[in-house]
Amino acid sequence: MKLERLGERELIAAIRKEFPGSGKNIVLGIGDDAAVVRPGRIPLILTKDLLVEDVDFIRSLHPARCIGRKSLNVNLSDIAAMGGNPKYALLGLAFPPDLSLTWVSEFMAGFGSAARQAGVDLIGGDVSKALTIMISVTVLGEGKNTVRRSGARPGHRIYVSGCLGDAKLGFLLTMKGLRLGRSKSADPILRAFLDPVPRIALGRELARRNIPSSMIDVSDGLSVDLMHICEESGTGAEIELARLPLSPGMRTFGGKKALDYALHGGEDFELLFTAAPGKQNLLESLKKRFKITMIGRMTGKKGIYSVDRFGRKKRLEIKGYEHFT
Repeated sequence: MKLERLGERELIAAIRKEFPGSGKNIVLGIGDDAAVVRPGRIPLILTKDLLVEDVDFIRSLHPARCIGRKSLNVNLSDIAAMGGNPKYALLGLAFPPDLSLTWVSEFMAGFGSAARQAGVDLIGGDVSKALTIMISVTVLGEGKNTVRRSGARPGHRIYVSGCLGDAKLGFLLTMKGLRLGRSKSADPILRAFLDPVPRIALGRELARRNIPSSMIDVSDGLSVDLMHICEESGTGAEIELARLPLSPGMRTFGGKKALDYALHGGEDFELLFTAAPGKQNLLESLKKRFKITMIGRMTGKKGIYSVDRFGRKKRLEIKGYEHFT
């Protein structure tokens, strides 16, 4: 069987079965946003992401500085989804020999700016030669109250930070030829795709206050990532379409596809989390600092359903991004 028939989720499930993560110091192994180990008093959180040219980015369309920032920030988003504090990074790079030094310098400048913003130190890595650009980043963080995907229960409310779908729309506008700095109204949408912001402070504050019962970052799309929470928690979910947070740019450029982008567009890197109804007052206090929207609730019935403004329910098709398919 080939990978295109197996699919990303089945591949990860097969690896997870072979490596169940039962070591003495492993708190959480394969299957969540990041791994957690406890070699000492404070658990360590570890995560890795791989960016490959022409799969995760297109060199001619993506500024090198933005790729540098994004390569670190997608990892920082995983740490945020665990409620952790990122500390150190390892960087693996494979470049074609004819790549210009200017591109490399701009890439590293972007990586460095993201690292400084997050208080992360680059402590090592490796370089090699390849036919296309490949970027592998590992981030190590700390977290006393790490949040998993598996704690949601029927009746828990579903929340999301920021706005949804902007990154997918930004990708489409980029493919149509729009560039940063050419349209003031389009720039926020383009930046959501090219230069996403990890919600580290929010994730850390949610974990510190013990608010989320489960949490994940929206990297593959709301429908896919909510499905991950449902699968790990053994629950279903209902999403109220009228509550989905849409940005002004989405309302301007998204047209009839706005809800589709919000439900299924990937790479928003917002935080999707659940919380018991009793946590409402704690969440209200956080809304003074962070944009947080309640978008639905967890249910005991398997599957994810959308609810329109008339209260009509429909089984939601899962259409987010998945490698190999």
